[in-house]
Amino acid sequence: MATTQLEKPKGGGPSDLAMRTLKAMPRAWNRFWRLVALYMPKRLYARSLIIVIAPMILLQSVVAFVFMERHWQTVTQRLSQATIADIAAIIDMMETYPHDADYANIIRIAQDRMQLKVDLLPPDPLPPPGPKPFFSILDTALSSEITRQINRPFWIDTVGNSNIVEVRVQLEGKVLRVFVRRSQAYASNTHIFLIWMVGTSLVLLMIAIPFLRNQIRPILTLAEAAESFGKGRPMPRDFRPRGAEEVRRAGFAFIQMRERIERQIEQRTAMLTGVSHDLRTILTRFKLQLALAGGKSETKAALNQDIDDMQSMLEGYLSFARGEAAEDTGRFDLENYFQKLGEEARLRKCKLSTALAGDPTVHVRPNAFARLLSNVIGNAFRYAKTVEVHANHGGGSLTVTIDDDGPGIAPEKREEVFKPFLRLDEARNLDASGTGLGLSIARDIARSHGGDISLEDSPLGGLRAVIQVPA
Repeated sequence: MATTQLEKPKGGGPSDLAMRTLKAMPRAWNRFWRLVALYMPKRLYARSLIIVIAPMILLQSVVAFVFMERHWQTVTQRLSQATIADIAAIIDMMETYPHDADYANIIRIAQDRMQLKVDLLPPDPLPPPGPKPFFSILDTALSSEITRQINRPFWIDTVGNSNIVEVRVQLEGKVLRVFVRRSQAYASNTHIFLIWMVGTSLVLLMIAIPFLRNQIRPILTLAEAAESFGKGRPMPRDFRPRGAEEVRRAGFAFIQMRERIERQIEQRTAMLTGVSHDLRTILTRFKLQLALAGGKSETKAALNQDIDDMQSMLEGYLSFARGEAAEDTGRFDLENYFQKLGEEARLRKCKLSTALAGDPTVHVRPNAFARLLSNVIGNAFRYAKTVEVHANHGGGSLTVTIDDDGPGIAPEKREEVFKPFLRLDEARNLDASGTGLGLSIARDIARSHGGDISLEDSPLGGLRAVIQVPA
């Protein structure tokens, strides 16, 4: 018995379309939130204000819309309906019951009982329709009620006098003119509700904004303290955990972290200082023994040179490990430092040009920053004949650019030269007796200030070193 197999239609069915739609929804949602994040304010205080204000505005907009759409329009419709019903009753009395020639009783009843001022005009044509007002709830309500209840030619004016509405109805042989107080046909007290709603919102905002500021201030203080500690500067004297419980916990955690880091640095520095002192004692003893011992002068000179090299390496290791972290921040004068660089360039027989833009005084750790510049510029003096140093201080940061015409460093090796104890075969950051720590110490100092060092190609044909630190 043969069986027939149904083939699936090519191109997919409704289920495939639904699956593609479901897969596309997360991507569209992510794009939407990326767009929102792009235009959202970046600071916490502004975002907190949006969190408070946006729901309030949304809620009040919905409430106002419902009020305008339901309450205001319904009340206006009912008032207009009642007013036109009174006018229709006057017309019925004029056309149905016996009356005086001037309708005096009907006019009196309308004024005393219905608060309507009624006049009878000659049977002239009605005035041409005026322009519709922009916000024409009353105009629309009156027009629809006159058409429904009276169904005669009419003319109304709702904008001529702010407190009076004029209605004219074409009758047989006459025109009925009625003056109605606007409050009889229109819900005129709506502005009180709107003013109350806006006023309460302003009061709530006046309470919420100072409260938010007090809650966010401890977070800003904690951020400033962490930034100062990251740049190697002392924390503010008045810093202490404040605010909500979560902010206090973060503040105490930061204080404990800072104390642990400082204690670890102190212990490491003390240990290395002790090791350095012990090794210096041994090296001094070696020198004394060599001076007292006999033997060939060539051998003694070689051993003394080895001891000097060991002492130099020991000092380099200790300086790298210490990182000048214990130094306090102070003022560093770039102009005076550039003058000293000029003297060094003359001794090294190098051509030096310097340029300074902005304030020459920066707030850094002076000795450490001087060593940073000396390590980087000293490499340029050692391997180049022309050196250019440009400093730009402004906008809360300092950028020092050092260009030279030396041999440079290959791009793939520019990050390696910052590694401790690394010596390249033709390295420009080391001399024959170096320890491979010059640029490592320089970058460590720059990063302890909250900055960094990068290496690039120089317009002079050699290497460009860019030092950037907050100052």
